Amino acid sequence: MDVLGIDACGKLGWTGIRLSDGAYAGSLVELRIDSLIGRSAGVRVIAVDMPLGLVEKGWRTADLAARALLGPRRSSVFLVAPRSVWQEPGYGAAADLCERLTGSRLSRQAWALSPKLTEARACWVADRRIHEVHPEVSFRTLAGGVPLSHSKKSWRGQNERRSLLARAGIVLPDSLGEADRVPPDDVLDAAAAAWSAHRIALGIAGRVPETPQRDAEDRAVEIRY
Repeated sequence: MDVLGIDACGKLGWTGIRLSDGAYAGSLVELRIDSLIGRSAGVRVIAVDMPLGLVEKGWRTADLAARALLGPRRSSVFLVAPRSVWQEPGYGAAADLCERLTGSRLSRQAWALSPKLTEARACWVADRRIHEVHPEVSFRTLAGGVPLSHSKKSWRGQNERRSLLARAGIVLPDSLGEADRVPPDDVLDAAAAAWSAHRIALGIAGRVPETPQRDAEDRAVEIRY
């Protein structure tokens, strides 16, 4: 049983970690997420670290619940604006509309994700294998329900995450092939997404919130782990 975890990796585009029966089976890097998915024939589940389900008004319950779970790592979850905000042509209009729909303005950091969010959502709408995940929620579960105390960009934080993955059977080799050029935190996030994808495929994955919101097309707005 093969699954794929995907994380955005800046100018490189997207990186994917593939698992076969829960073990590391290779890495991929593509500028576009649809190209990466296209190279992954036969995978049963695809987990993507990117907001996918969008609501019409207010903040997503999934993000509020994930923040509550993560405690000291809550800042790793940004609040995702309603669907129409992402359709605006620029940050100013998007921030203004976000304030009208949620009571707060959209951050520039969140808006910077707009191209990749839009790209990933198009794949999600077209492919039922795709699910939204958040690596810090996954790592919290891997650590026994305790949020990690060190940043994924720190030496200690990266070693802790790699060790947690290894204990779960995902041993990342020193040489990753295509993903050798990807920042370590993005590789770790893609691997955590793949771990969640494997759990989804087995039917044992959790979800945040337990009862998801529904979008305008009745799709679940949730984070799996």
